[in-house]
Amino acid sequence: MSETKLPDKNKQPSEWYTEIIKEAELADIRYGVKGAIVFQHWSVEAMELMYDYMEKDLKERGHKNYWFPTLIPESYFLKEAEHIQGFSPEVFWVEKAGNDILEEKLALRPTSETAFYTMFSLWIRSYKDLPFKAYQRANMFRYESKATRPFLRSREFHWIETHCAFATEEEAFKSVLEDMETTKRIVYGVFGVPTIVFERPAWDKFAGAARTFGADAITPQGRVVQQPSTHMINQHFTKVFGIKFVDKDEKEKTPFTTCYGPAISRIFASVVLTHGDNKGLRFPFEIAPKQIVIIPILAEKEPKVLKKAQEIMQILKEKGYRVELDDTDKRPGEKFYYWEMKGVPLRIEIGPKDLKEGKIVVSRRGAENKTSVLEKDIAKEVEKQGKELSENLKKQAMKSFEGLIKDVKTIEDIKNIVGTGIARANFCSVEKDGTPCAEVIEKETGGKVRGTRGDTNENPIGNCVICGKKATKVVYIAKDY
Repeated sequence: MSETKLPDKNKQPSEWYTEIIKEAELADIRYGVKGAIVFQHWSVEAMELMYDYMEKDLKERGHKNYWFPTLIPESYFLKEAEHIQGFSPEVFWVEKAGNDILEEKLALRPTSETAFYTMFSLWIRSYKDLPFKAYQRANMFRYESKATRPFLRSREFHWIETHCAFATEEEAFKSVLEDMETTKRIVYGVFGVPTIVFERPAWDKFAGAARTFGADAITPQGRVVQQPSTHMINQHFTKVFGIKFVDKDEKEKTPFTTCYGPAISRIFASVVLTHGDNKGLRFPFEIAPKQIVIIPILAEKEPKVLKKAQEIMQILKEKGYRVELDDTDKRPGEKFYYWEMKGVPLRIEIGPKDLKEGKIVVSRRGAENKTSVLEKDIAKEVEKQGKELSENLKKQAMKSFEGLIKDVKTIEDIKNIVGTGIARANFCSVEKDGTPCAEVIEKETGGKVRGTRGDTNENPIGNCVICGKKATKVVYIAKDY
């Protein structure tokens, strides 16, 4: 990695994002399939940790993990017309195996409702089988027609999908609310990415859903990145797969189903975009691939320095920290640059002078000051500084997030805001000159109606920002990636 000066993130966010992916060795786009990337070690390490936090939360809520086949028979999709219509343009189809033409086309899974529900019809028989809460960690394949971008929008991505069945609609919706809480608890509480939850408008629901709730993050530059979505699935979907159970009253009934999809690779993009700066990546302490890097100074002149660095590394590893000792022959400045670019939260420096004083220097990523601590206190100092770093990242992200939501009263206001923030507007959902107001917004501003707040009620005051008729709801409008 060369000491390349990154583009200014605030002035050239797109160029910054492209360059940091390359410089920090997150992904290589040179693989021979359009829209597919090689996830490199540094991003994989972070995402594995992100998976662990998300899966732990789901398991504590009673979800059990499964592994389903990647291939889904076409007949499964054809059972539900709305679902296949919604996904057909994005499906990769396998039609040949070896030299044989397959009797039935197989889809590389774009999502797995049809696969799970086929098995639910075999597994669920009685109210005693409910609730049935399943999930899998999987890679998904969608023939993305828009311009692809690493982690943000690609034709193969990595996520978790839950599929659950409940005896009553109330239980199912309670699970949807719990999904939203999981998003807040993990995506912001651990990963430090603030989100806002919307109920998506009718025209933007998941194919086959009765209601869709999706979280959005806003990058500091004002564009939204879709975060986990959760769905109340239409019962018609469940019925066509023959999922039934005998209830306590001995009557046969159809369960209510939900699904939830945290796309870890896209959330990772949000971590990069939310926390990164002009020096490179910044990771919350919890999900940094390496939490600490130890850099011996002048070790070639004083061999005891390297020995002490190795001792400190062992102490911290035994405490459970992810530690790297950089004993390469690079200059200290080169090492500092490299690990700052990589987003390592804490840097420990040990030189001959520190060795004599029995002290160690700790430097926190993004902080101007260094702290000198006694060797015996290093584990406590690391714990303290790690917590402070994560909390500071969250506070900075939330402050930026809250300042990007603006109230608007005219379409000109929307034009001035979308692309640099989120516009909040009174809205009617009726038509103007035969064209839905949402289409007017998209055509004239380039923004998209993200929906109404899913976590609180907001009452409109006044008229629709587009047609001037009485407003029935408050919507949020933004450009997305």
